[in-house]
Amino acid sequence: MNKAALLKELLEPSVEERLELIQDLCDSIADENLPPLTEEQMAEMDRRIAEHEKHPERASLWEEVRDRLWVRYK
Repeated sequence: MNKAALLKELLEPSVEERLELIQDLCDSIADENLPPLTEEQMAEMDRRIAEHEKHPERASLWEEVRDRLWVRYK
């Protein structure tokens, strides 16, 4: 199957189904060919997790973040 035919087929499902497919594709390559995190990156992740565990009420739902971004960048 060529790229154009594949794209045509991939555009047939609903938006929700396509978003799920995108997530599945991203998950399938998430660990492949990525360099390891640096010590600084690991420390920053640990800091952010600790901050979230201390103040979970400060977190935003993905839907809220997405809506703020759509307003900002439309």
